Amino acid sequence: MCGITGWVDFERDLSRERDVLSAMTDTMACRGPDARGVWTGHHAAVGHRRLSIIDLPGGAQPMVAEPDKADATVLTYSGEVYNFAELRERLAARGHRFRTDSDTEVVLRGYLEWGESVVDRLNGMYAFAVWDARAERLLLVRDRMGIKPLFYHPTPHGVVFGSEPKALLANPLVDAVVDEDGLRELLGFVKTPERSVYQGIREVRPGHVVRVDREGVHRRAYWRLEAREHTDDLDTTVRTVRDLLEDTVDRQLVSDVPRCTLLSGGLDSSALTALAARRLRAAGAERVRSFAVDFAGYTEHFRPDELRETPDAPYVRELSRHVDADHTDIVLSSADLTDPRARRAVLRANDAPAAIGDMYTSLYLLFQAIRRHSTVALSGESADEVFGGYRQFHDPEAVDADTFPWLAIAGPRRARSSWLDPGLSRRLDLPGYQRAAYRAALAEVPHVPGVSARERRMREVCYLHLTRFVQILLDRKDRMSMANGLEVRVPFCDHRLVQYVFNTPWEMKTFDGREKSLLRAATRDLLPASVADRRKSPYPSTQDPLYDRALRKELAGVLDDTASPVRPLIDVQRARELLTEPDGVEAERQARLGLEMILGLDAWLREYRPELRLGG
Repeated sequence: MCGITGWVDFERDLSRERDVLSAMTDTMACRGPDARGVWTGHHAAVGHRRLSIIDLPGGAQPMVAEPDKADATVLTYSGEVYNFAELRERLAARGHRFRTDSDTEVVLRGYLEWGESVVDRLNGMYAFAVWDARAERLLLVRDRMGIKPLFYHPTPHGVVFGSEPKALLANPLVDAVVDEDGLRELLGFVKTPERSVYQGIREVRPGHVVRVDREGVHRRAYWRLEAREHTDDLDTTVRTVRDLLEDTVDRQLVSDVPRCTLLSGGLDSSALTALAARRLRAAGAERVRSFAVDFAGYTEHFRPDELRETPDAPYVRELSRHVDADHTDIVLSSADLTDPRARRAVLRANDAPAAIGDMYTSLYLLFQAIRRHSTVALSGESADEVFGGYRQFHDPEAVDADTFPWLAIAGPRRARSSWLDPGLSRRLDLPGYQRAAYRAALAEVPHVPGVSARERRMREVCYLHLTRFVQILLDRKDRMSMANGLEVRVPFCDHRLVQYVFNTPWEMKTFDGREKSLLRAATRDLLPASVADRRKSPYPSTQDPLYDRALRKELAGVLDDTASPVRPLIDVQRARELLTEPDGVEAERQARLGLEMILGLDAWLREYRPELRLGG
C-alpha cells in the first residue's frame, strides 16, 4: 500500500535537501514498513515507504523511467491497480518492456504512453505523484472514490505533498496552523472536499488530478458520478450487481501476501466473505480467513439502542460456519480501549482528534491483531452508502431535513459541541458552516430529468453519502489500517458498481421494502437466511460502563489542570456536566461524544502543539 511524499520547488536546488525529504519520508514508516526509498533532482525530491503486496522482490520506489537520463520521469505510488495485468498486455503490445511484475511499473509506463489520460484507464485504489522533468510538471492523482489519501500544500515556488499531513508538517515550509475553518472541519462532521484541519494543507479531491508547473496549481476532475437513465429491469439489475461484485472480488483477491476478510455478521461483510470463500474454493486455494472485532461481555450484556438491535457475534459464527471460514475473533476489553499507547497511536495516525474515539481505537487494535496473520484484508466498507443501508436513508424526517441526513438523524440532543466556549461557539457558527457545506454539495448533484420529487431527493441523499459521509469512514479505515502496515481493500467502492447503483431508481433499491434490497437479492444464495435478513447494525461500540467511567475520570483531571491547552476552547462548567453518569443507553452515547472530543482535543493540542489562529 505504502506512503508517498515529495517536494517540488522551481526556484531551489532540491538535490541539496535530501535530509528534509528523508524526514518527511520517515514520518510514514508505519504505512510502509518493508522498504524505504528517496530520489532527488534539481527541482523535485520524492520519497516512498513500501508495504510489499505485489511483486515483492521488484517494485522498489520511487520508480524512475530511464534513470540514466537527466530528464527523468519519476513515480511514487500508493495503492493497487486491479486491472494492471490487462494494461500491461496493452502496453507490451505497444512496445514497452518491463523490468518488474509490479502494478507500479504499469502505472509509470502507462503515463509514458498516455500521459495524464492514464488515469482514465485505471481500476483500483491509489494515490500517486509523477514528476516529469521533461515538462517540469508534477501530477498528483487520487482514485475515484478517495480510498487512498493525498494532501498537498502550495508554496511560493511549488508544492509539498504526502499521504498524510504529518509528512508535510515535517517540511520547514509548512507550519501546523489551525484556524476557525480547521476547527469547524473537526467539529462539523461534514467532510468538506479538499479541506483539511491544517491551514494551507489541502486534500486532492477524489477523482481529481492536480497539476503543478511554473504557472501554478491546476485542478481538474477526471471522474465524477454522472446522471444516466437506468433502463434495466429488476432481474437484470440484480444480475448486473452480482456480476460486478464477483468480478471486483476476484480482482481484489490478487495478492502475493496473506489475505483475509473483515467480518461483522452483517449483510455487507458476510456477502463479501462468502464471495471470497467461493472464489478461493474454485481456485483450489486456502480457506478464506476472516476476523471480527468483539468486546468482552458484549453479547452477554448487550442492550439494544437506536442504532443496533442485535450483537454481531452470533451472526459472525453462523456465517463463518456456513462458508467454512478460518475465523478468529479479536476480543477487546475496556482496558485495551483506554490504553494510552493505543490512543496515542490513533492520534498519531489520524493527525487530529478522532471523531468517535472508541470506534477508532477498536479498529486500530483489530488491525494490529490481524497484521500478525495477514497483510491484505477485504472490507465491506461503503456498501451502506452505495445501496442505501443507513437508518437516515429510511427515516422521512432525516430524508426531508434541510441538512445532511446524518446530522438530522442525530437530532437536537447531539452533544458534539455543546461544551464549547460560548464566544468561540458563536464565532465558529457550526450550523452556518454545515448549511453552507450542504448547499455546496447539493449544487453538485447530477439529475435525470422527468423523475418524481421523491426520486430526485433520494438521488441527492445518495450523492451526499457517496461524496461526503463515506469519506469520513474511508479516512478512518485508511489511517487505522496503515498505522499497522495493513492494506484494506474495499470492493464496494469499485467505481463501476458505484456508478451503476447510483443511477438505479430508489424504488428498485428498496423493492422488497427494506434497506439494501439489491445487495440482498444479489447475494442471498450465498448466505444463511438469518444473516441475509438481519437488519443493519453499524460498526460496534463498547457498552461497558467501565469505559465511560474511565473517560470521565480522565476528563476530571483535564478540567482540574489549569495548564490544560483545551481549557480556552471549552466552557468548563458545561464540560463538568459530562462527569455525571447519564441515565439510559442513548444519553450515554450522546455524552460520550463530548467526553471523547474534549479529551481528543486536549491530547492533540499537547502532542502536535498547533498554532491556533481563532481571531476574537
